[in-house]
Amino acid sequence: MTIDELADRFFTAIESGDGDTVRAMYADDAVIWHNEDRTVQTVDENLRVLRWLSRTVAALRYRDVHRIVHDGGFVQQHVLTGVLTDGTELSIPAALFVTVTDGMICRIDEYADSAHLGPLHAIAARRRAARMQSDSHQKEHT
Repeated sequence: MTIDELADRFFTAIESGDGDTVRAMYADDAVIWHNEDRTVQTVDENLRVLRWLSRTVAALRYRDVHRIVHDGGFVQQHVLTGVLTDGTELSIPAALFVTVTDGMICRIDEYADSAHLGPLHAIAARRRAARMQSDSHQKEHT
């Protein structure tokens, strides 16, 4: 499989919520870094986020894709779009620098425009607050 085919398969799997295919494309020790919080995720942590994204965003699509393939991987600029569960339309410009070794993704450096992440953060905050309230309510009745 060429690097371009790997990239196509990777993003198609994310769009369709196919975590097993995404996992199979990552090297076991792959890391995923994000500019917004400057943290590094493991594969398992990244897959949890992608599962949440799949549940939270309908019609998830990578649009306006511009990709440059090179010997060690690829760079992709795109706009991630979809519709949140509350009906809010999502449109996040981003760029990924992806390192590929022996046909496996071993590192992603993701640069997302944080100004466009607000709707995702708001949904996550509401879910955390509801979960904390539920946990607190359960403790009161124990």
